[in-house]
Amino acid sequence: MQIEVLKSKLHRVTITEANLDYIGSVTIDEDLMDAADLVENEKVDIYNYTNGERFHTYVLTGARGSGVICLNGPASLKVKTGDEIIIASYASIDYKDRRSHKPSVVFPLPKTNKLKK
Repeated sequence: MQIEVLKSKLHRVTITEANLDYIGSVTIDEDLMDAADLVENEKVDIYNYTNGERFHTYVLTGARGSGVICLNGPASLKVKTGDEIIIASYASIDYKDRRSHKPSVVFPLPKTNKLKK
C-alpha cells in the first residue's frame, strides 16, 4: 500500500513579487529549492498564511541567493507582495516506510527568505 506524505516544505516564506503576465508557476530562489529538495516543474501546494488562500502550481528556478518568491500567472491574483506563504510538496511512499520517512522542512529567515547560516 502507498501513502502520500510531506516531502518538502518552505515554511513562511515572504512573497517578493507577483507577476500576472506570465504563463503560471512559482519562482523560488535556487538556494531555497536545494535546501527543501524541490526541483523545477515539481507540483507544489501554496498555503497563504496571510489570507488563507490555498492552490496548486509548479516550481520554476529563481536566481540563487536572490530570496525570490514570485507567484506568476493567475496564482498572482491570490497573493500580494509581503504575504507569508507555505510551499509544500508531497510524495507517495510504501506504508512500511512511514516511520523512517523524514521530509525536508526549511524555516528561512523572516522577510528575507535567506537561509540561516
